[in-house]
Amino acid sequence: MTTSPLASRDFRALVGGVTVSALGSAMTPVALAFAVLHLGGTATQLGLVVAAFSAAEVVTILYGGVLGDRLPRQLLMQGSSAATALSQAVCAAVLITGHGSILFLSLIGMVNGCLGALAQPASSAMTRATVTEAQLPRAVVLRSLASQTASAVGFAVGGIVVAFAGPGWAIAVDAGTYTIAAILYSLIRVAHTPSSSGARILSELADGAREVLRHTWLWLLIGQALLYHLFYGGAQGVLGPIVVGDTWGEEAWGWALSALMAGFVTGGLVALRWRPRHLLRSGVAMLALTAAFPLAMALSGELWLVLLGAFVHGVGLQLFSVGWDLAIQENIAPDMLSRVYSFDLVGSFVCRPIGYALTGPVAALVGVDLWLVVVASVIGLSSLAALGSSSVRGLTRRPTVGPEPEPVTTSG
Repeated sequence: MTTSPLASRDFRALVGGVTVSALGSAMTPVALAFAVLHLGGTATQLGLVVAAFSAAEVVTILYGGVLGDRLPRQLLMQGSSAATALSQAVCAAVLITGHGSILFLSLIGMVNGCLGALAQPASSAMTRATVTEAQLPRAVVLRSLASQTASAVGFAVGGIVVAFAGPGWAIAVDAGTYTIAAILYSLIRVAHTPSSSGARILSELADGAREVLRHTWLWLLIGQALLYHLFYGGAQGVLGPIVVGDTWGEEAWGWALSALMAGFVTGGLVALRWRPRHLLRSGVAMLALTAAFPLAMALSGELWLVLLGAFVHGVGLQLFSVGWDLAIQENIAPDMLSRVYSFDLVGSFVCRPIGYALTGPVAALVGVDLWLVVVASVIGLSSLAALGSSSVRGLTRRPTVGPEPEPVTTSG
């Protein structure tokens, strides 16, 4: 029996949907940033627009985790993609016809944040349901690699489309990709066992929280992610488009994000071959490399050095992410996966709105370059500090014991 996860029809549909939506979604941050700037918005207003999207994710994502363990995950993903396609189509039409406003972008961002948050935990948990245990490690890498490759292309294309056609057309492409993703998710046929029957949402969330707290490595790195995104989110989402765009042009920011995603792709290719026994030890050390991007934006006057910093950032983050995702997939019970992923995502999102909203005023007060150096120091040193935990250093991957039967699927 082949150990390639691509032998699974359901995994191919899952990866196809994730990949095509990632292609369009990568264009949206570029389009959104310059849509705000074209409307005369400031760094602070851009931060507030992005914060609205992130705040909506935080409010909704724990509920999405409960739904992902209660309901068929593929149904949640399909519905979320279809609804997001509609909302992005409306956003594109408004911008293309010249009727956009910063308030409108904030409101549509909140809608999209809620829609995405409902499906994200289910999407993350779905990988394990579509492959065998023997296929799982490679499936985690291939899914991430496909998504990040699409994102790399999307960021580059997004910058070009925005520069030559305007932000609205980039968002229109995103609407089309979500439509295709919804169709692909409808092809997934995996059995679903509900986590419980009739339990209250708060009770199920409490069960998920207890599962997180049961694993020291899990809650510790979720806490580290909270600090990481508090500082880094605003550096990329608010200061990046302004620093790079003002210095080298709008399309240069698209290339910077493309270099970031190229780093992800390279990290994924490395992860296909490099499979360290300790899932998190090397990955957390690699996470410290993500300081390279904000540091390069602060200290370099050359675009190629900024692109190199973005690339190094992507490599480090990807090598960490592969080990992190596999650690969760291998050590958490299937009926708890969506809830655990929702807490993981909250750790990434809960402080993002604060970071987005405060980045503009703080950078104006202390200086953009100095603040980017502070950001680089915090995310680099906090990553290395996490290695002080024996739980993080000692977690090992599950040994592969041989071929297993294909995952149970329902008939079409």
